Amino acid sequence: MAGFGGIAGRLYRGDVSINFVRRQRMWYTISGLILVVSVVALLVRKLNFSVEFKGGSVFQFPYSSAETAGDISRVVTTAGGGDSTVQHLASTLSSQWQVTTGALGSGIPGKVATALQNTFHITAGKMSLQYVGPSWGGQITDKAIEALIIFLIVIVIYLSIAFEWRMAVAAFVALIHDIVITVGVYALTGFQVSPTSVIGLLTILGYSLYDTVVVFDKVRENTAGLLTSQRSTYSDAANLALNQTLVRSINTSLTALLPVASILFVGAGLLGAGTLKDLSLVLFVGMLSGTYSSICIATPVLADLKERDPKFKDLAARVNRRVAGSRSAQRVGGATATAATAPATAAAAPTDEPAVMDTDSVTVTAAAARAAESAPRQVIRQQPRRSNGGSTQRRPGTGTRKKKG
Repeated sequence: MAGFGGIAGRLYRGDVSINFVRRQRMWYTISGLILVVSVVALLVRKLNFSVEFKGGSVFQFPYSSAETAGDISRVVTTAGGGDSTVQHLASTLSSQWQVTTGALGSGIPGKVATALQNTFHITAGKMSLQYVGPSWGGQITDKAIEALIIFLIVIVIYLSIAFEWRMAVAAFVALIHDIVITVGVYALTGFQVSPTSVIGLLTILGYSLYDTVVVFDKVRENTAGLLTSQRSTYSDAANLALNQTLVRSINTSLTALLPVASILFVGAGLLGAGTLKDLSLVLFVGMLSGTYSSICIATPVLADLKERDPKFKDLAARVNRRVAGSRSAQRVGGATATAATAPATAAAAPTDEPAVMDTDSVTVTAAAARAAESAPRQVIRQQPRRSNGGSTQRRPGTGTRKKKG
């Protein structure tokens, strides 16, 4: 935990940074591929709506290995129930057959139930029948769509007032991103869509929005007075805010996903298909998508929108020029410092360029020699070399040496 806290502190201070905003093309490509798969799955496979949406009858009775799904389907068809879907719902607490048919005429559901009881010797108390009219299912669908549209409109208005319209657009894009991915997962896997799933979808949109608002609030704090101070570009300030809230987003997501995963994998496994499974499934998929979109989609989209503003576009150009000039000055200063501290004496080297020679026979390249010429010259006083018999000294103006003593 201490190591994780240290990383969190370094992220908050900006000592280390993950450049999410500058990698927006990668995030857009990944999301684009996922969205294409989701849309294709939605158009080709379509959604598997529950009986509450499309209307119909549901028959449930205890499971027995004596009958098969094919036998049950034939009995339903013979009794006038038409095409049916037969499922074996098994859990540690119960094991049942579930037969789902389309909307049936008056009196037909009773005939189907009687036929099943007589054929498979099912007592009346163990047969469960649920009938949903198609008009009621249509009303549920309309209300769900209306609730979703109203939710999105209210969110856009709120963010436009509390923050600004660009943040509202970025949050709206992230929410649509989460909706399409979640619906696409349902279409791709064939999971059944029930009214409980719609409730869970609205819940995850609120969760995703909360995470996005936390990041945007930090972005607003970091970018306050940015045009006056000109300390960084909008994208860099937004990326810093994203890193400062990254650990919080991860902790929040993990804290929320753990209980949802326990409900999905433990509760649904023990209790079988039902309301808990429908709710936990959409929450699990949506929370994962919401966490990803709040980090990799919402803030990069916001930065792209802000950088299109002429004021922030000019700010980015000025900051980039200043950074480029600073780096150029550092390179020139580094070369000058290197030349000034390089050995002032060198021996001749086998090269086409002129070389500098010193008494220690050290060779330097021509490039270093030119740099040294531009640096302040230093006067090096050569100490006389001493030997066992005395000292050797160079005569001024000559290349000969005279031995003393």
